[in-house]
Amino acid sequence: MNKRLFALLSVLVLASLMLAACGGGAAPAAATALKIVSSLPMTGSSLTQTQTIVNAMQLRLEQVKNSACGGKYVIEYEAWDDASAALGKWDPAVETENANKAAADKAIIAYLGTFNSGAAKLSIPILNASGPLTMISPANTNPGLTKADKDLPGVTDSYYPTKVRSYSRVVAADDIQGKVAANFVKSLGAKTVYILDDQELYGKGVADVFEATAKEIGMTVVGHEGIDPKAADYKALMTKISTSNGGKAPDAIYVGMVVDNNASQLLKDKVAIMGDNETVKYVGPDGIQTQAFIDGAGDVSAGVYASVAGVALDKLPPAGLQFVKDYEAKYGKLTEPYAVYGYETMNIALKAIEDVCAAGGNPTDRAAINSAVFAIKDFGGALGTWSFDANGDTTLTDMTFYQVKDGAYVPVGTFK
Repeated sequence: MNKRLFALLSVLVLASLMLAACGGGAAPAAATALKIVSSLPMTGSSLTQTQTIVNAMQLRLEQVKNSACGGKYVIEYEAWDDASAALGKWDPAVETENANKAAADKAIIAYLGTFNSGAAKLSIPILNASGPLTMISPANTNPGLTKADKDLPGVTDSYYPTKVRSYSRVVAADDIQGKVAANFVKSLGAKTVYILDDQELYGKGVADVFEATAKEIGMTVVGHEGIDPKAADYKALMTKISTSNGGKAPDAIYVGMVVDNNASQLLKDKVAIMGDNETVKYVGPDGIQTQAFIDGAGDVSAGVYASVAGVALDKLPPAGLQFVKDYEAKYGKLTEPYAVYGYETMNIALKAIEDVCAAGGNPTDRAAINSAVFAIKDFGGALGTWSFDANGDTTLTDMTFYQVKDGAYVPVGTFK
């Protein structure tokens, strides 16, 4: 054996001994990446709500160490903004771009969002045609996204070109919220009500349900109209409303809108013309149940009522109370009610991944993940024990009303 060959063999033997001593051998296979994205308005007044949703989603991922299926998969999460600085709120062009980007990236197996129902209307068909890519919302409440529209037959089905449902939500829809709200306003002693909405899918949708229910239960609807969200002020409108009830103001005003659509200014002008919110009750849905609305309106927000699906944070089941504890330990005091819905949305995405793995399936398969989401029944989560129905709606129907007291929303009662 020549010296050069001997030297080479010696090096190889030494290297193999070193590998053995270090526990070497074949390197473990790298975990496959599964991507989850959220699409929420991270610009504008909704940020006070959506940032807590994103925080909660990140918290849930940290709790599972960003891994799934025994470490075979690593979860990558990106929080996308569907708002623009130009509009100061969710932007149809941006949301459409987000949906198309997600559809094209085959590593993405779940799309968490949207926050605004109008945004969901744009994204659902794009994502449905791609896999379908499952979409789980922590906040959309327009009934028509999942249920047949009595006035526009076939509209809901047109959102699902594959004929397979791929959109679900962990929050109760406005056919529940609007009904409960009308009964709540009547319970406050109101016999007459004037209804306003911001002319968006969510705002008009909940206002329409409120109007129909109000009439059914014997309240007089003095008027119902859409506002211009970009108006400089609403004093002329409020002056008109102040004499709309036979020369006097109605007992209550119900507003279907989101905070981004000039909600605080609308309230300021109402109080300027008609007085405090005890004289003429002022009630809205979850779109105004945010600290940003109170901060924007200031002291005149005292007495305003707003509803949110589910129970108050301190009335959550044990898993929900633990979430609040964990959230506050990491991010500080939690006041926004939608954070727990963000947590539950990520909970569902993770459960779907684990269920697919447990069944011997492939969690990179979008269709498999979507099927697993819709198969979820009797899930014990942060919101309680609940299921998805065939439409993708939650079986939870509790609704809690809050009132502004001392600069914050305080729960006043939970209703079915």
